[in-house]
Amino acid sequence: MRRLPLLLLLALPLPAAAQPERPAWSLAIEEVPVVTRRTMKEIGVQRTQLDSTVLRDNIALSMADVLAQSANLFIKSYGRATLSTAEFRGTSPSHTQVTWNGMRLNSPMLGTVDFSMIPSFFIDAATLLHGASSIGVTGGALGGAVVLATRPSAERGWMTQYVQGIGSFSTFDQYLRVSYGGERWSASTRAVYSTSDNDFRYTNRDKMELVYGPDGAVVDTYHPVERNRSGYFRDLHLLQELHCDRGDGTRYGLTAWYLDSKRGLPFLSTDYRDDVSILNEQRERTLRAVASWERLRDRLKLGAKLGYAYTASAYDFIQRNAQGAQSDLTLSRSYLHTPYGQFEAEYYIGRRWLFTASLALHVPMVDCSDKSPYHEGDVYDRWRLELSGRLSAKWRPTERIGLAVDLRGESYDRRTVPPIPAVFFDWIVSRRGNVVFKASAARNYRYPTLNDRYYQPGGNPDLRPEHGFTCDGGVSFAAGGEAKGYSLRGEATLFDSHIDDWILWVQARRGYWTPRNVRKVHSYGAETRLDAAVRFARDWRLRLDARFAWTPSINYGEPVNDADASYGKQLVYVPEYAAAATATLGWRCWTLVYKWNYYSERYTTTSNDTSLRTGRLEPYFMNDLSLERSIALRWADLSLKGTVRNLFNVEYVTVLSRPMPRLNYELFLDIRPKFRSRNR
Repeated sequence: MRRLPLLLLLALPLPAAAQPERPAWSLAIEEVPVVTRRTMKEIGVQRTQLDSTVLRDNIALSMADVLAQSANLFIKSYGRATLSTAEFRGTSPSHTQVTWNGMRLNSPMLGTVDFSMIPSFFIDAATLLHGASSIGVTGGALGGAVVLATRPSAERGWMTQYVQGIGSFSTFDQYLRVSYGGERWSASTRAVYSTSDNDFRYTNRDKMELVYGPDGAVVDTYHPVERNRSGYFRDLHLLQELHCDRGDGTRYGLTAWYLDSKRGLPFLSTDYRDDVSILNEQRERTLRAVASWERLRDRLKLGAKLGYAYTASAYDFIQRNAQGAQSDLTLSRSYLHTPYGQFEAEYYIGRRWLFTASLALHVPMVDCSDKSPYHEGDVYDRWRLELSGRLSAKWRPTERIGLAVDLRGESYDRRTVPPIPAVFFDWIVSRRGNVVFKASAARNYRYPTLNDRYYQPGGNPDLRPEHGFTCDGGVSFAAGGEAKGYSLRGEATLFDSHIDDWILWVQARRGYWTPRNVRKVHSYGAETRLDAAVRFARDWRLRLDARFAWTPSINYGEPVNDADASYGKQLVYVPEYAAAATATLGWRCWTLVYKWNYYSERYTTTSNDTSLRTGRLEPYFMNDLSLERSIALRWADLSLKGTVRNLFNVEYVTVLSRPMPRLNYELFLDIRPKFRSRNR
């Protein structure tokens, strides 16, 4: 068997003794939970828990790619390995708060998170918290929050995994994990290294070439086919984890994540310059480390975390002329240090009460400058203390009803935002079908970023915090189970959100840009989800996960100037409709996955002026397909997988003048050597 060619090996059925373990989703139909045994923490919370198999789909995926399959989030992306931000319920990327192992990932300077910088293979658990539910984790999430975490190794003994990916546009992805799990200690080392020329070809609809006849007259026109210029990238991620469980309810953990990235910023499709005379490049080095301690005693749980984050980033925009002379148009440098600390306590009183208290401290320190002679004054060196505290009480008066109240307080730069309250309610409507009604309402605030207040020129130290009110209500159900051979889950939620004093950067009289509190935004709509799995034969499994979101997001703020016609219009780059579906078919050691998502039109101007050719982006459907074969050998478990993205070769953009790749592919080989180990 070992001497057979690889292609013949793929075609042969495996002997019964050599059958590999099937994917976890196909081993059993997911059991329907007993709703009366739900945890107290789940009272009223609207959340989406991402399946761990989705996070492990393939190493080429970042969290931006994973979250794009959730219709509840709109991922505004400039392409692979370029800026990718997330927007909840029609809000802006700065209104989506992101945490990793408790540490806040949002940039203190910009307020956003680039999800293309987060490899999905580094995340073991990902949860989306919608609206008011985010207050239990952090403040400032006017749209929602994304909670990311790593977990100790679930294996006893040694485990090694290596994945190699080779794809279109000279793309190479490598992933390595070595971990050990023992009675008390566990450790894990992970590494992801990705490189690509990313020079895909596309038809440039923003340019028109003329065809001349013999007499010099124009006889025809056409759109040229060009390559994505300056889109290269090289990303290295290292993650080290160490955990200790003393066995008496006390646990210790240490996690460190290092990133080294070098990326070219792709040219706009409207740019006529070449990438030989222009250098447009971004470099970043980031280190994040979190040490944790937990202690569990009967009804009391205590936890503490200490962390530190350091980021050094550089952006160069350099132009060279034909004689070789160089003009340093932009040489931006920024250095960010953020010490972090958190303490949390939980106390249960019987099965009816849960009290929680937490306190978190972040101290961002920024040194930002531009060494270009054209931006000598663009410099600031600032730090501030950001403090956030929370008190929570959850009460279950009967088995069918749950109530919760949260109160969060925050301060920054010796300023205090008003208290942030939230109330939650859930009611088990029917045990048959596990029908549960949930509702919540909250007030929330987001204070200005360091760039908003201190950037030179243009920072505005007098900005007010953005503040909003949100409420939602929905119904969920669950039916089936392993014994019935199927499972069916679904939920539908209506929401309504108002945000006042929305911060917007506008052009000042002197020509530079400055932030102002100008907008009032009303977002409302619906979110739905259906998850079904069925076993229709001994070796066959089918699963379908479908989502849909309707999100009008309307501006009712004051006009920025006399020509501003944005009042009563949909916010730019916010689709009103979004949908996503994933179908997974498994047979023995084969797995076929089909992904589909849809975004409606997005406006590129605040006036929603569609008379302009560039005033709107066309709706688009995206289709991806992958096929995987698992092979069990005596010395290792192997997996061979092929992925085709943009299956139907669609031309599309998510951001104006930023072309996206058409049909492309990647092949993966996953090797897991076998050691004598057993599950915990």
